[in-house]
Amino acid sequence: MYSIGNKTSIKFETNVISVGNLAVGGTGKSPMIDFLIQHFLNKHKKIASLSRGYGRKTRGYRKAGILDSANTIGDEPMAFFLKFGDRLTVAVAEQRAIAIPFILADQNDIEVILLDDAFQHRAVAPSFSILLSTVDRPFYNDYLMPSGRLREARKGVSRADVICFTKAPKELSPSERAFIIENTRSYNEQAPIFFSYIAYGGLVRFGQNKVKDKIIGVAGLADSTLFKEYLMLHFDLKGFYDFGDHHDYSMREVKDIVLELMANEAMLVTTEKDFVKLRIFDNLLIHSCFYLPIQMKFLEGEAEFLRLVDNSLGNYTGPTWDD
Repeated sequence: MYSIGNKTSIKFETNVISVGNLAVGGTGKSPMIDFLIQHFLNKHKKIASLSRGYGRKTRGYRKAGILDSANTIGDEPMAFFLKFGDRLTVAVAEQRAIAIPFILADQNDIEVILLDDAFQHRAVAPSFSILLSTVDRPFYNDYLMPSGRLREARKGVSRADVICFTKAPKELSPSERAFIIENTRSYNEQAPIFFSYIAYGGLVRFGQNKVKDKIIGVAGLADSTLFKEYLMLHFDLKGFYDFGDHHDYSMREVKDIVLELMANEAMLVTTEKDFVKLRIFDNLLIHSCFYLPIQMKFLEGEAEFLRLVDNSLGNYTGPTWDD
């Protein structure tokens, strides 16, 4: 309906950067949002992140506060709130075209709004659109659901201002990159194309701080392959719990994990967004528990990518409201 002009997208007089993908499942949207947040904070910008808040038990517009949890705003927004605190405005809403005026009315010095998973949210016309696709399953080899994992047709790539192929192996060759770029050009002739990979940081404690040789891995991801491979490479992995994306943990499941930790004299290692949900279980926190933060890094061209992002920004910094 938007493509043929029967519905109109709203363009706001502020900087709205959209990060999204064509496919369902994990393409690295949250690491990209995290990357952009840190970039803008380093430039002393006033910023907000806005997402649907997938998996939350509330509805409507909600701005994150100290009483919120993964149940009220979703696991990924909660992770951002815990990580960045009052340096970042975190908000969730199903209808982002309605939420943006609320954000600006609440905080009129916001300079950039980051829309998480908004490529198909056509009600808002972003000032800059970043499209993600994974290297191992590029959009041009995929199909619309239910045959494949695409939420919309491949031609939707034409709306992207920048395309980034994520979760690339560090050794991705120039010829492999050229092949991906060539296939992408059939759908978008001009957008700059970049390649990124996932890098893991050091262990962050959220339970007992005793580090043990053996570990039990826990993940609720759309695709836990990279996380599990990293654990197998760097730790003595004795067990791995592979739950679905945005998994809500039950007392029974946590009890099973605790028994596994005790049986193997192991520590728990999980992801940052799973930590947000697991940190509330007191019977788990008396054991050694850590999460692994992740970062998105570019194979090359990071400075050029950030230049394009910065050049997309207008000078508008928010409305002036009468007293």
